[in-house]
Amino acid sequence: MSVISKLASSLNRRDEAPNKELAAEIAGKNDKKAIAELIDNLSNKNKDIQSDCIKVLYEIGTDKPALISIHINSFIELLSSKNNRLQWGAMTALNAITTEQPEAVYKALPTIIMVADKGSVITNDHCVGILIKLAGIKKFTEDAFDLLIERLKISSTNQLPMYAESALPVINNKNKVLFIKTLTARLPEIEKETKRVRIEKVIKKLQSK
Repeated sequence: MSVISKLASSLNRRDEAPNKELAAEIAGKNDKKAIAELIDNLSNKNKDIQSDCIKVLYEIGTDKPALISIHINSFIELLSSKNNRLQWGAMTALNAITTEQPEAVYKALPTIIMVADKGSVITNDHCVGILIKLAGIKKFTEDAFDLLIERLKISSTNQLPMYAESALPVINNKNKVLFIKTLTARLPEIEKETKRVRIEKVIKKLQSK
């Protein structure tokens, strides 16, 4: 049976449960044939099927990134899609497989950054996730951290606390001064006290090290 028949849209469902169940089933079986079929249908004429396919793929990637990592070029190509769902879905998939394909993701950074600059909140969230993962890989640490700082300077104040907290594992004695300086400069912009407190906690944690 084709995996397409198991997608939410094929079942006339408006919720994501069938897609999540399908992703778990494919990941559990390491079903590469099913993954190839999902990749092929990212260009299906039916946009609902396209959306379901990218959902299933990045759910698989969250569980078993190696299973979808060989299709990295397909995800990079989707970043230029006019379909916003495919675009941020592709960014989500790339975030999931960054540690599997760091070289290829690093080479695609100009496109990733360009898309994030114009993209949705989710697109930016996963762009930051990609940069944090690359910053944790010695070969790419310097470039990825510089790009991460640039994103922190322009990110939404709503997202900034999450980004700062997520970045903590890649902050060290060499880069923490710039990281703290960048966050401190953004503090006056943060109107919500709860979010400002989260940033201050990150700063204090680093200063106490």
